[in-house]
Amino acid sequence: MSNFLIDIAHPAHVHLLRNSYFELTQKGHHVIVTVKNIPSAMQLLDNYGIPYIYLGDKKDSLIYKAVGQLVYNWRLFSIVQKYKIDIGMGTSITIPHVSKLSRMKSVVLDDDDDEVEPLFAKYAHPFCDTILSPICTPRKANQTIKVAAYHELAYLHPKRFTPDLTVLEACGLKAGETYFILRFNAFKAHHDVGVQGLSIEDKREIIKRLEPYGKVFITTERHIDDEFKKYQLKVAPEKAHSLMAFASIFIGDSQTMTSEAAVLGVPSIRCNSFVDRIAYLEEEEHTYGLTFGFRPDEREAMFEKLDVLLQMENRREYFQAKRKLLLADKIDYTAFLTWFVENYPESRKIMRDDPDYQYRFK
Repeated sequence: MSNFLIDIAHPAHVHLLRNSYFELTQKGHHVIVTVKNIPSAMQLLDNYGIPYIYLGDKKDSLIYKAVGQLVYNWRLFSIVQKYKIDIGMGTSITIPHVSKLSRMKSVVLDDDDDEVEPLFAKYAHPFCDTILSPICTPRKANQTIKVAAYHELAYLHPKRFTPDLTVLEACGLKAGETYFILRFNAFKAHHDVGVQGLSIEDKREIIKRLEPYGKVFITTERHIDDEFKKYQLKVAPEKAHSLMAFASIFIGDSQTMTSEAAVLGVPSIRCNSFVDRIAYLEEEEHTYGLTFGFRPDEREAMFEKLDVLLQMENRREYFQAKRKLLLADKIDYTAFLTWFVENYPESRKIMRDDPDYQYRFK
């Protein structure tokens, strides 16, 4: 049996790694989970019954992030030494840094392009033992293993997720009722500097166009404008994906929720400065036609697309058919990841020699 460590750096990463956590523990492995002061992430871990070790506050300022990173590295190093960790996995920069100071090997899951996250590519990738990235993601690091999956398929693949209809009643909805989900991002990550999303005028216009067709729910990070509070989504975070699965359209400036909508077969519109720059979202848009991206200066084109989707007949059936095409090309990421870390480093050699081996995990 092995000792694993999972470091959580974002709420979405709880979903990304929770299924592997349970599979590994059920097989008798010892898995330690660490998390910074991210209330929504800690709430998710609590709700799923996953114990964790608290690493301290998460900073917004780049300067404080840099100083805080040294503290995180030391704390994680101490944990690795105490629990004799064999493999650390996650998306944080802390995992690869500590792996170079300890016996632990690092498996980092990274779905962003190098040019979108230049600091992470520069200061994390060189220290990684292995980087797992979607096949479509350009990556310079030689340690990269390309995977036929998106992060969202680790928890929204049909083998991992069945939507719960009871979430509708909890939100005052009936089965088959039309409703829309909006997501407004905080853009606080290191790679978000200078990034723009939906303006307050855009938000008002989107709601104005949606309301004649159905109910509008808004989810946001940290703060919501007073005028939008009546639309604020009030549902347990572990139920949010079921609510998304039955939604008519998703609109926002969030990468993760856009991709979640796409793999669930829910048409999505995304507006921010990252459009045209993130390969897996470009693939979901241009190969599978499940999402539509617009830069902040393309607001009129965005509204035109929204109007087309609103007036589209058989919209759900059309996008569910596209989802089936996507799933036919992709694997069950959780099954692959669990196999990969359990059999590491032999699994890395297998994937180097025969990349198609991963299709055994469909």
